Amino acid sequence: ACFKPSSTGVKFNGGVIIGSDSRASIGGSYVSNKMINKLIQVHDKIFCCIAGSLADAQAVTKMAKFQLSFHSIQMEAPPLVKAAASVLKELCYNNREELQAGFITAGWDRKRGPQVYTVSMGGMLISQPFTIGGSGSTFIYGYADAKFKPDMSREECLQFTTNALTLAIGRDNVSGGVVHMVVITEDGVEHVVVPGDKLPKFHDE
Repeated sequence: ACFKPSSTGVKFNGGVIIGSDSRASIGGSYVSNKMINKLIQVHDKIFCCIAGSLADAQAVTKMAKFQLSFHSIQMEAPPLVKAAASVLKELCYNNREELQAGFITAGWDRKRGPQVYTVSMGGMLISQPFTIGGSGSTFIYGYADAKFKPDMSREECLQFTTNALTLAIGRDNVSGGVVHMVVITEDGVEHVVVPGDKLPKFHDE
């Protein structure tokens, strides 16, 4: 299955939230799976949201997990979020002719705190306070630009992320299902799932 999920990565005061919908599609029109979790844990406090070819993205994250685990043993410390994003970037860039995979990488480390990185297909790496991606993202750039603010609280960031993904799901035919989110802070990781019937209502049904 190939998929271009609606996904977000957003920093808030003290942490970061990464989220996505749960549909996988083939060819951008046929929904092949309605309940896939696209948020992959590559280390204790580092997650990525996968996009592109499912097989390619799974292969890249599997290699990244191994490299980061080996790196943490060598350094006797957890890897930095930027190191994780850089590993994904190198794997995507070095195999850009064969692979179709891109990632939003988000996490927390002791050096730089909460961070969000975008690794595009082909291996470009960008650090941003927030990012949106996937087929549904084209419908929510206006919302994201208007509503994002630095140093949001955890609750504000959860609402921002939920609203953004809900709006993307409402407009994009291959986005849908439930909203998966992971909240990452110094204290740990929390998984949040919002079922489709519990998503905000922005217009009369």
